Amino acid sequence: MPLQAGIVGLPNVGKSTLFNAITKAGAEAANYPFCTIDPNVGVVEVPDPRLQALSDMFHPKKVVPTAFEFVDIAGLVAGASRGEGLGNKFLGHIREVDAIVHVVRCFENSDITHVSGSVDPLRDIETIELELVLADLETVERRLERTKKNLKSGDKRFAIEVAALERMQQALADGKSARSVQLSDEEQVLLRDLHLLSNKPVLYAANVSEDDVSDDSSNPFVQQVKERALAEGAQVVVVSAQLESEIAELEGEDREAFLQELGLTESGLDKLIRAAYDLLGLRTYLTAGEPEVRAWTIRAGTKAPQAAGVIHSDFEKGFIRAEVVAFADLVSTGSYNAAREAGKVRLEGKDYVVQDGDVMHFRFNV
Repeated sequence: MPLQAGIVGLPNVGKSTLFNAITKAGAEAANYPFCTIDPNVGVVEVPDPRLQALSDMFHPKKVVPTAFEFVDIAGLVAGASRGEGLGNKFLGHIREVDAIVHVVRCFENSDITHVSGSVDPLRDIETIELELVLADLETVERRLERTKKNLKSGDKRFAIEVAALERMQQALADGKSARSVQLSDEEQVLLRDLHLLSNKPVLYAANVSEDDVSDDSSNPFVQQVKERALAEGAQVVVVSAQLESEIAELEGEDREAFLQELGLTESGLDKLIRAAYDLLGLRTYLTAGEPEVRAWTIRAGTKAPQAAGVIHSDFEKGFIRAEVVAFADLVSTGSYNAAREAGKVRLEGKDYVVQDGDVMHFRFNV
């Protein structure tokens, strides 16, 4: 299953508008191994200008970007952890995603009623965060009760788990997220199957009016979200959901002209996709030739045989060597042959950790 980011937010913050823009700009599912997509899942291409440079060099029959999935999570209201509104559905869906894109309203509009009566992004963030924390507290307390019963066995593992759970319980009871609790590698393994909601990495999407897209410095709501994110070590992407829905309707030159008119070099949606991709520690390597130029997704730290396995399991099983050239070296030399003559093409073995932007050709035998 591909990695997913869940889009969350209170009612009337622009969550659905943003997701609809993602759906309109979606990739053609037939190009990817996950063709059957649920109605609340949008598949988007990850913007990568390197593909165009490789296309100009190799003149392939087709160019295939890598893709990423966004999930539209059911709406949330205060009390979701107790089942209020669609709380149970919300929490169930969020448990399944790998990261959270939290859409926060940072615009005033008297025609769009805020569920709490006023625009206050920090309050909105805390409302959702608190529901996640309360749901996690219930999960941890149930697990702690069971694990304490196992202490009598004398297995050291249970003592380590109880200590970790008690620290986690205290933090959650204090209203802190699971992310804030420092765990050793062993403790992380023991608690991994809890799938704690407030432990998932978060990216804030500050939803602004069209007027603030090119310069958000005068928007006090955005500055508040940025300060909060800085304190958490999180990222913020400023986006106008309404504007993105208009941009998603355009293609090619019309799209570029519209962006230029707005004083933008790229859409907010492109920034959001890349930020969500990076948030999950994802990297891209490339393959290039006359039949196809293509981008492939791997996790940071992936070694060459496992990267080859993303293309086909036979490539991993029969892996011999990988021919590797860094994208920058390939472009600077002008062609693959020139890169080889300049000594920029390397042969790498099974222990090679693939780097973002590596252009690779795998040798294998099955």
